[in-house]
Amino acid sequence: MPKAKPPVESKPAKKNMKTKLPAKAVSKRKVTGECLIPPRAPDEVLQHLKGEGSKEEAQYIREYVENECRKDNERVTFLEKVKTEYVLGQAHDCWNVHTDKEPHWVITGPTNLYTQALFPSLDYTISFHLGLMLRLNSKRTGTEDPRMGDRLAAAFRRWEQAAVALDESVESEDIQAVGMRCREALLAFIRSVSRANMVPAGEVKPQTSNFVEWSKLVANAIAPSSHNEHIRGYLKAVAKETWQLAGWLTHAVNASRHDGTIVVDATHSVIEAFGAALIRQERKTPERCGKCGSLRLVALYKPELDVDGAACLSCGWEFRPDEESSNSEEDT
Repeated sequence: MPKAKPPVESKPAKKNMKTKLPAKAVSKRKVTGECLIPPRAPDEVLQHLKGEGSKEEAQYIREYVENECRKDNERVTFLEKVKTEYVLGQAHDCWNVHTDKEPHWVITGPTNLYTQALFPSLDYTISFHLGLMLRLNSKRTGTEDPRMGDRLAAAFRRWEQAAVALDESVESEDIQAVGMRCREALLAFIRSVSRANMVPAGEVKPQTSNFVEWSKLVANAIAPSSHNEHIRGYLKAVAKETWQLAGWLTHAVNASRHDGTIVVDATHSVIEAFGAALIRQERKTPERCGKCGSLRLVALYKPELDVDGAACLSCGWEFRPDEESSNSEEDT
């Protein structure tokens, strides 16, 4: 009897892995002539098609870029305000600026320039800008107003030293020294602004170290008339209280970092408040537009001039004391 053969397993049929794709529909329409991609419009043309941004803002950005790129003699050929990013309540305007050499991003708050060759993405550039400004702002600076910074350079320099000393303080003794530095900053302010003619006739001139009495004389001089009565009273009061507060910190054996912060901030407030009144009284800066009465003015500061110019962001009115003086000389 023949042996039964084992059953042979049937192998599954191999699937055809290659699937035919449907053929692409071919257009029967014939293209005649050359198909051209239009080139980029020149900057001179694009300049007339831009969207947001006032004339005054654009002029400020143009001057800023050309000043930053003056080494390479770059000239702005096109600029456009792309967007405004609001972060923690602060506006950061983003500008697309082209020069005759290369394109740039300009982001405000504070203003900085980035070449698009290294920063092609605006979103990435904004993130980088915010991080950079956060690190820079962590270092305390006296003031962002160049007029006040030039006029009160000695006082703000000593205040910055007091702020750095507070940031680096470890023990109470270090914080006590901050109080002394704050007093030195206040005295430096008095030395910068006090004048002999501020002392009324018949009165004795106070000693240079008598901050409280000198602050009264300075307040009377830079905030005169009944119109400034409340401002003058505030300046005198805050100066006296801050001087006494800094003196207390100098002798506070158990002074804490919070105590030092209060004194440092109070000292800065005194210098800023007196500085604002001083700049208004000395520089004669216009406070309202001479054409529309708006308060949206940008100061045009030139250290070589005794009077500040101004530009209105609402109507475009400009006051330039250098041009006014030259016109008056020509008339005479």
